[in-house]
Amino acid sequence: MTDGSAPSVPAPAGDEHRPTRAGRRRAPTGPRRWLAAGGLAALAAVVAVTLAVRGGAAPACAAPPPRAVPAGALAAPPLGSTVHSGKATFYDSKGAGGNCSRPTAPANHLYVALGPDEYAAGASCGGHLDVTGPRGAVRVLVMDQCPECEPGHLDLSAEAFARIADPVQGVVKVTYRAVVDPPLPGPLTFRIKEGASQWWFAVLVGDHGNPLRAVEVRQGGSWRAAAREDYNYWLIPSGAGPGPYTIRVTDAYGHRATATGIRMLPGQVQRSTVRMYGAGGPVRSATPSRSASTRPSPPPSASATPSTTAPPGTPAVVDAAAAPASLAPVPAGCG
Repeated sequence: MTDGSAPSVPAPAGDEHRPTRAGRRRAPTGPRRWLAAGGLAALAAVVAVTLAVRGGAAPACAAPPPRAVPAGALAAPPLGSTVHSGKATFYDSKGAGGNCSRPTAPANHLYVALGPDEYAAGASCGGHLDVTGPRGAVRVLVMDQCPECEPGHLDLSAEAFARIADPVQGVVKVTYRAVVDPPLPGPLTFRIKEGASQWWFAVLVGDHGNPLRAVEVRQGGSWRAAAREDYNYWLIPSGAGPGPYTIRVTDAYGHRATATGIRMLPGQVQRSTVRMYGAGGPVRSATPSRSASTRPSPPPSASATPSTTAPPGTPAVVDAAAAPASLAPVPAGCG
């Protein structure tokens, strides 16, 4: 959509918009067992597989279905002052920003991936946890999802794990809790997604401190709610016009901030002049708005190199040259 023309019908997207897991460690597999019952047994096995495939059975290497949330439990990010108990392992994102679509991992390399229940389809992205282990405590940024992790299983960065335990242990017991209103590195940032246009709007919000609850764009005198995708972009599939945009952001604790002058500059990080809270920040909203419940899939985006020069009057643009995390899925191997 880089030619500025509106698609007649938005094409459904595949996984090309979803960030990949980098550096995930795989559990070792046990020895394969082979049946040796002569030529007839081998032939029978081949026939059985052929019939199963023709009958619609899933191939042996098919990805397992998403793990269902236990009855009575709801996927939700860790919030408030509740202390949780669990375990921690570690991995290396290799500099990528994880499933939360950050352009890169944080400079201090202190981050964590959460299981599906606590990742909560992206609702945890950008929040922080204080994690305590045998050797001490560390504060980490939620920036990734660990698909195989059960509730209470934190997959820390290697640097974060080394702060709380000896890496030789591999797995340790931990306690953790959400950080409410952590110090902010600066005003809110906004990154319009590659392939966006006046007819398809997608934005990534950064430096908000607490997990977000809602993102809205002002258009035609009213606020339009964007829908959060599980890779942490907020979408308005029908678009929000050519911009500049006024964007209102509400977090999980009711803080609300409104940024103006956000331009259609796909792939660039634009820093606003407002903080989510703190010095010069807004007060809490008594009735924060909620995002739309629907989560439409974005259309395929064209690969384009964004301009690194912002038109006059734009917010300061930072990290414009940073390469975004790969959005192409990595095929899973067998065994």
